Amino acid sequence: MRRRVFVRGLACGLTAAGTGAALSVPLSGTAAARPAAAAGSWQEVAAPGGEPAAHLASVAAAGPGLAWAVGEHGLYGATEGTPISLSWNGTAWSRDDLSHLTYTGGLRAVAADPSGGAAWTVGTDAAGHDQLLTWDGATWREVGFPGRGEAGTRLTDVAAGPDGRFWVSGRHGDRAGLLRVDSKSRRWCKPLPDPAAPTPTGVTVTPGGDVWVFGDIIARWDGAWTVVPRLPGLRASVTGLLPVAHDDIWLTGFAIGPGGPPGKPPGIRLEHWDGTEWVHPGAPFGIGLLSGICGDDRGRPDLISGWDFWDQKRAHYLRWNGTTWVSERGPETPATYLPEAIARIPGTDGGYWSVGTTSFSPFPPAQLRVERFG
Repeated sequence: MRRRVFVRGLACGLTAAGTGAALSVPLSGTAAARPAAAAGSWQEVAAPGGEPAAHLASVAAAGPGLAWAVGEHGLYGATEGTPISLSWNGTAWSRDDLSHLTYTGGLRAVAADPSGGAAWTVGTDAAGHDQLLTWDGATWREVGFPGRGEAGTRLTDVAAGPDGRFWVSGRHGDRAGLLRVDSKSRRWCKPLPDPAAPTPTGVTVTPGGDVWVFGDIIARWDGAWTVVPRLPGLRASVTGLLPVAHDDIWLTGFAIGPGGPPGKPPGIRLEHWDGTEWVHPGAPFGIGLLSGICGDDRGRPDLISGWDFWDQKRAHYLRWNGTTWVSERGPETPATYLPEAIARIPGTDGGYWSVGTTSFSPFPPAQLRVERFG
């Protein structure tokens, strides 16, 4: 999540309906207004196909001419697929050769360092063990780390810091925590203080270098852990976290409420921490999901990706205008576009990548889809 395999846990064949929210809901006391986003629009970018039932779960860019998108293809219901990876050379997306990987499952998270072009991804092998891989200039190669292959060790997400280090959320020794990664070493940090703390599903790093994990727990690491109190929602998933300041944190996700008919669609989760409590500011739509959130180059709120149950043929992005979240739509598709991840493109004036799949649940003939803004 960030988050990433959330698409697989959602109901398919949706038959239920719900009510949407108002088109925009102001929120006071948050980041100051700033100039409007650069002019532009969302456009589909051609992506090479995968085996049917394909989806891209994560995307990361090192700059305008270098990016990666990872996921899984050949996915048939409960049958695991195999990893798929695309790389961007500034002109086109091409499919990377992963024939040396014998994984069942997929790659679910990727991160890139804009300063040096390094990239790391997280996947799962045929035995169900999580794996860490680094980009060698042509493909992904497995890298060892403490606890690899051991029971009680999990890797869930990866993020790049401004100092060239990478951070991986997960679990080690059956304790939730963080793995610090660079070109020379991999080391687990001190685990979260509560032995019963749930495994975080995501990690993010601010432009200032603050490292946060999120999921059923929200916490910051700076050599010690600071936990932000939050009660997880019933059947709720967190897909993104944007920490702007200690009293200004945004959270995205979705929740499938109890009861209701089979195939009941989820409702979006958009929450804001003001230093005292989590509030629900509202959003331009209510039935569907929010799959990720990005800040601008200074870490201020900027863009959210989402899937709107009432208008599935276009991605429903939310743009922060300094006061409220407003709708921004992607190009219309023949059937459905479910954006699973979003990433800012460093070195551009507000450029973004959005990746996902052409079906709400990736059954055949679902295929890869990529969109770009700017």
